[in-house]
Amino acid sequence: MAKSVTPIRKQYLDIKAQYPDAILFFRLGDFYETFDEDAEIAARELDIVLTSRNVAKGDRIPMAGIPHHAAEAYIAKLIERGFHVAICEQIGDGPVKGLFPREVVRVITPGTVLESEYLLAERNNYLLAIWQTEEGLGLSFADISTGEFAAGEFMPEDAAKVLQHELARLNPAEVLHPESMTIEAIWSGHSTAIPDWRFEPDRAEAEILRHFKAKSLDGFGLGSSKLAARAAGVLLEYLKQSQAAVLPTLSSLSTYNLEEFMVIDSATRRNLEITSTLRKGEEKGSLLGVIDRTVTPLGKRLIRQWMNQPLLDIQRIEGRLDQVDAFFEDGLWRVEMRTALKGFGDLERLTNRIIVGLARPRDLVALRESLEHVPGLLDQLNQKKSKAFKALSSAFDPCMDIRDFLEKSIAEDPPATLAHSGVIRPGYSEELDALMESTRSARDWISNLESVERERTAIKSLKVGYNKVFGYYIEVTKANSENVPEDYIRKQTLVNAERYITPEMKDYEARVLSAEEQIREVEGRIFSGICQHITEHGKRLLHLAADIARLDVVAALAEVSAAKGYVRPELLEDETIEIHDGRHPVVEDLLGAGMRFVPNDARFESGERIRILTGPNMSGKSTYLRQVAIIFLLAQMGCFVPATKARLGIADRIFTRIGAQDEIYAGQSTFMVEMIETANILHNASKRSLLILDEIGRGTSTYDGVSIAWAVVEYIHNHPRIRARTLFATHYHELTHMVDSLPGIRNYNVAVAEEGGEVVFLHHINPGGADKSYGIHVAELAGLPRSVINRAQEILAKFEASVDQPVQGEALPIHQMTFLAETHPLLEELEALDLNGLNPLEALNRLYDWQKRFLG
Repeated sequence: MAKSVTPIRKQYLDIKAQYPDAILFFRLGDFYETFDEDAEIAARELDIVLTSRNVAKGDRIPMAGIPHHAAEAYIAKLIERGFHVAICEQIGDGPVKGLFPREVVRVITPGTVLESEYLLAERNNYLLAIWQTEEGLGLSFADISTGEFAAGEFMPEDAAKVLQHELARLNPAEVLHPESMTIEAIWSGHSTAIPDWRFEPDRAEAEILRHFKAKSLDGFGLGSSKLAARAAGVLLEYLKQSQAAVLPTLSSLSTYNLEEFMVIDSATRRNLEITSTLRKGEEKGSLLGVIDRTVTPLGKRLIRQWMNQPLLDIQRIEGRLDQVDAFFEDGLWRVEMRTALKGFGDLERLTNRIIVGLARPRDLVALRESLEHVPGLLDQLNQKKSKAFKALSSAFDPCMDIRDFLEKSIAEDPPATLAHSGVIRPGYSEELDALMESTRSARDWISNLESVERERTAIKSLKVGYNKVFGYYIEVTKANSENVPEDYIRKQTLVNAERYITPEMKDYEARVLSAEEQIREVEGRIFSGICQHITEHGKRLLHLAADIARLDVVAALAEVSAAKGYVRPELLEDETIEIHDGRHPVVEDLLGAGMRFVPNDARFESGERIRILTGPNMSGKSTYLRQVAIIFLLAQMGCFVPATKARLGIADRIFTRIGAQDEIYAGQSTFMVEMIETANILHNASKRSLLILDEIGRGTSTYDGVSIAWAVVEYIHNHPRIRARTLFATHYHELTHMVDSLPGIRNYNVAVAEEGGEVVFLHHINPGGADKSYGIHVAELAGLPRSVINRAQEILAKFEASVDQPVQGEALPIHQMTFLAETHPLLEELEALDLNGLNPLEALNRLYDWQKRFLG
């Protein structure tokens, strides 16, 4: 016979069955408890004690708990590690048949968090949904903390690469995908499998229409984008199931495609280190780390979005550049504007927390304090009367009525939560003021009790205190116990003191505590009404947040441009590349004091399509290639560029093939990765693209490598669809001969000087091909043993001689280096050597003898 379980155990199991994939935080008094496998996971991941609980006769189960007041920190750890957490609270006013009713009030997953404790202020927290078939790819993403919600549909031939691009661009906190789809090979982050039937088109479409109270998908641009609609519908349903309260933050749905933005694939993002470094994955040392001088969380998220999606529309880019230019030209105004911006909190996320009912009293204070800075910001904006900001200024809504409302309604310094009274400002609510007034005499009596009793008893150390167990009490040290009045009733004995109550004190206490409960109930109701009022004006606040973010970003771009000596680029619709004295912003930023970055031009002549760059390693080839790509990226995001002059034809895409790395987890060698990335470029580049290719063919034999590199250059040059602007760095000097047969190719090299046998890298790009690679010199700098360097020089000399004077029918006389065998005489002498009986002079003589005998 099955053992009967306790009622609370049965309640837990019933609720857990509804959320099998989440760790259930089950509220018991002041603790959240976890049980069974959830408890084992919580104990392991949170480093808390694993205990057990008796749930039936002789039956104990694992149990682990955390304090209710400290739950956020623990939940944050679990969310960061990809777990889902279901919060189960006690509901109602009291127990029903001895058992508190309980229900899950919220499910938190990596992509559905709103609390600031779980979020990084500087980046969006995206939830991404995917639906892919033979017909194409549907994507939808949302950030419930900011209200951003979008969907897009892509052709089947583009599906694989678009999915990789968007995963790299959005870096979602959580990915929703059909159970039938495996994404581990392309995504190592948090993901959640959704049953395929939930992606059914009618179901998804109905979810969207129901959410927006609409009659047709046409108004969202999804009428003919059924795949995108299926992804968006599943995303909405997932949010509704996990925490329906967040759905109001998604008040609009936009469609997007890749035709508006420069496409940057994952390899290019990695190679250019746009938002994180290759080695450590950190923002510091990346392009964003150098460019980002924003001063608000709003601006930090927006500048990351701009950098991840450079524009293709010159008019939109020029609009950004005009605003950057206005701040660039007036340094004093820029400083004053940036100072005014520093007082703003995260208006976007504060507003959305209020909309979904998760706001705390101090969130409203933070909102009020941010709005108090708006008049100063608006004064700065109107001070200049700049044409670049005319549209923004005329539509700027300072939301002063909301600020005034918060000023009247919320106390100056409210408690952290609604568990304590004092949230609402006196004078805002007649009902609340009357309640407060009704208990004022009792409060005054209790607050004066200590001084009154000290005077009555002549006990100067007497104290009046309060705790949850005994309520108010009078504490007297044992040394003064003889002076305690007869009307004191002993309640508790401590080591050095006694605690007392009096009937009169308990009467006043009852009045205060009863009123306190009523006050909290009334304040909670009033607070909800205040939040509802702000929710009704939520769109205005979000528009204001967008304007503040825009001002922050363009002022920050002007700041870095002025500080670093950047110039405004001229953007064209052709394929021009004309960069004077270009610099790599990150490398320049990392140079130590007294070091100067060597600038270089990148000016393509008429008819030039491919620039072949030769020269040794460490001479600056890769830096030069990257800086050209980064200058394009900065220009098209709306930033000034590190150069003295730049005229650039808009690039629809930047492709890079730089560096070498294995992808062992995917079963791909270094060379395979190189060839896959090269194939992607050749299949997808256009005349408007910018190609950055470094050492194509390096991962295989010399003859194979040079043949592949040659064929790739020919293909780019001759294919009518491509003929893209290309920078091609190589060690294969044979490629410099291609200029003789292909008119669109030009040779350039990195200047090197040789002085007294020493090689000096000048880091300057000159016309013409390099005559040497200086690879052995680089090996020497890297610390290879001298014997290896000497032997390499011998072999190189013979190779060069064979090229200049080939020997017919005779193999190149290359000798292998000699290594010590296990029975070598030197090893035998070393084994027989008595080190303890050897003085320093004898040791030196022995070493000299060995060197002469064995190394010649």
